[in-house]
This record gives sequence, C-alpha cells and structure tokens, in this order.
Amino acid sequence: MQITLQKINHRDAWQIGIYFAPDNELTKKVKLLQANWSRTCKCWYAGYSKENYKKITELFAGISIKIITQPAANLQRVNNIQPTAAIPTNTLKTHHQKPPIPNRTSNITCQKPPIPTSISNIIDAPSKNIPQKPEIINPCNRAALHTYLQYMTLKRLSPSTIRTYKNEFSAFLQHIKNVAAESFTTDRIKAYLYYCHSILKLSEHTVHSRMNALKLYYEQVLDRQKFFWQIPRPKKPLQLPRIFNQDEVAAIINNTVNKKHKTMLMLSYSAGLRVSETVTLKTYDIDSSRMSIFICQAKGKKDRMVTLSPILLIMLREYASQYKPDKKGYLFEGSTPGTPYSSRSLQEIIQAAKKKAGILKPGSIHSLRHSFATHLIERGTDITMIQKLLGHNDIKTTLRYLHTSNKDLLKIISPLDDLQLG
Repeated sequence: MQITLQKINHRDAWQIGIYFAPDNELTKKVKLLQANWSRTCKCWYAGYSKENYKKITELFAGISIKIITQPAANLQRVNNIQPTAAIPTNTLKTHHQKPPIPNRTSNITCQKPPIPTSISNIIDAPSKNIPQKPEIINPCNRAALHTYLQYMTLKRLSPSTIRTYKNEFSAFLQHIKNVAAESFTTDRIKAYLYYCHSILKLSEHTVHSRMNALKLYYEQVLDRQKFFWQIPRPKKPLQLPRIFNQDEVAAIINNTVNKKHKTMLMLSYSAGLRVSETVTLKTYDIDSSRMSIFICQAKGKKDRMVTLSPILLIMLREYASQYKPDKKGYLFEGSTPGTPYSSRSLQEIIQAAKKKAGILKPGSIHSLRHSFATHLIERGTDITMIQKLLGHNDIKTTLRYLHTSNKDLLKIISPLDDLQLG
C-alpha cells in the first residue's frame, strides 16, 4: 500500500495531488481531509499548504508515502502512468516536463524551474519557480493583451468575466499571429467571425461571448465608437431552463447522506441561489430573527435579500452544531481553511444524488434555482417578487419561467381525450 503526493496545478491554483491505487480504506481516510476528487487529474487533491501536508502525513501514518517534488502541470500524466496507480520509485528521477514549444515568430526561450528537495522547499518556493504555460501570442500583440487586462481590472469587472473575456481575446490574438490587433477593420472582424462560424463550428453562445470580448477591446479600450454596429450577431436558440419536479427535488435531497452536502442542496433550492452564491455565503449572512438571507455582491455586483425557510433553519442549526463553521467566515468551508467550498464538488454531489435516486433527466445544481422559480410560479407567486428573489435586472429573464410552468397547461384538455377510441 502506497501514497504518492505531488504538487499539481488544478482549477487555476496549486494543489496537493494525492495518488493511490483504488482502496476503500484509503478513500475513507482521504475524505476526512475534506479532499476533493478531480476527474481530469484522476486523483484526490487538497489545498496547497504546510498544514495540509502535515495532516496528510499524520492521517496516513504507517503507510509508505512518496513525495514527487517536481510540480506537475494540470492534466499532465507522469510518464503515461495512470495517476490512480501507485507511482514506482524509479519515476521520481524522470519527472521532467517537456520544454514548451516557442512561437514561430518570436525568440522566446523557456527555462526549466529548479526542483525543490523537500516539503518545506515546495511550500516556500517563490513564484518564479512555477512553470509557465507556453507563450503562443505573438510579441506584437502581447501589449494589447496587457492593456486589455489592465482595463478590465480598472473597470472592476468580476473575476469570471475577466477570465472569460481574457480567454476569448487570447484565442483571437493566437489566430491572427503576427498581425497587430489594432490594425483590424470591421470587415476583417467580420471575416474572422465567419471563420469562427464556418470552420471552427463554434456555438452561438460562444460566438456571442467572443464578440463581446472583441467589442470591449475595440469600442472601450481603443475607443472606436460603434465599431461593431455593422457586424450582425447570431440568433441565440430559445432554450427552456432544465427543472426538476418537487418529487425529484425531494429524492435528490433524501439521497444525500452527508449533512453538509444535504444542507447546501436544501439551501440552493429553498432560496433559488446560484452555485457561487451558495458556496461563498458567510455564516453571519443568515439572519434567523428576520428569517432572511443576505446575498452579498452576487452576479452583476448586486446585493439582495432572500427568504429563510423555517425547515432550512432547523437544518442549518443541526449542520452548525456538527461542523461548527467560523462565525466570521464561510458557512461552507472548503478543504483549505478560510476558503469556500468548491463549486465543482457541489456539482458532483448533485450528480451522485441524481444517480442514486434514479433520475435520468439532465440537470445541474443550477437546475435547483430554475426549479425554485418554476415552483413559485405554479403556486401563484407574483412574477415581480420572483424577479427580486432571483436578482434579475430584466423582468424578461424571469418571464421565461412561465414557459416551464404547467400551471395553465393542466387546464388544457387534449383533443385526443375526446376521441372515441376502440
């Protein structure tokens, strides 16, 4: 029996990768760390800190532990060995990443980082020791990307918006290679978007996202007013939200055994919260005296108040007595102290509960929010009140839930029912 630890880059952060061959006893132990399972890296991982290294070594005392000091890039498989298997000793000396391929139009060279020799060196290694991704944006456009990121930061856009726009704009810069982005005209942008449609086969939503990223650059960063007026946008498909009926919601909650996980699912449904709002909720945001929950700086940097269900309050008190969350910190803390619970882990929890409950229809944690709105409409709740509870700016966004409700459909009798069938 053997445990292998390695520093990995996962979900835009350094983590401690915990590799071992499938074993029920080891799995039970690693869950005590509140570690998360990564489908992409095929390993368990915990927050990258000295405290977690100490906890791991104490938890697996008496078990052979190997430490690979060379950091591994995200999704990388060492020497093509499946990560779930124990890594042999002789692989420790061959853990070197392939050097990145330099851009054809530049003379960029990348040096391999020094290999730390102990746990202490791994934790305290300076940022210059972190391996960088290969540089594939031509030097003539790197200043444009820097200015773009600087502008979004000064505008105080949300981290998710900055990340999305950066990825879309970077994809554009990578495609145009050594052509300066500033030199593009409206016609050249049209040609590029046509390429995205016809060659790359990008979806309507992705093209909209890329257009928004380019529009921000040309109309705001470069101050070219109305630059995109002559560029047609693709028509988005009309898609109704995926919802669960109330029996399915109950089955999902009842098939979640862990009290922490069950509380998070009940909270998401009872208040119609987004997954990011659930995991980042602070303990002091729960106001039992006013029976309300304060949602701080949600999507669009908006605060709002939602109702606190009496049943949820009982569950929250049971959860608090067992897990004792920090009164000044996150209500649902992640594996690393002081950090919120992983959104991806919560998504995996609901999928496991659906599978256990035998629910085959597609739907994620966000479907609980859709279900919350739909079920309120079916109970006759005013649509403007639902708009406030969900935090929508535009009433049109809330009105789409009218199409998912069967309140009026139940009053319609199908002409098939009037046929005299033998």
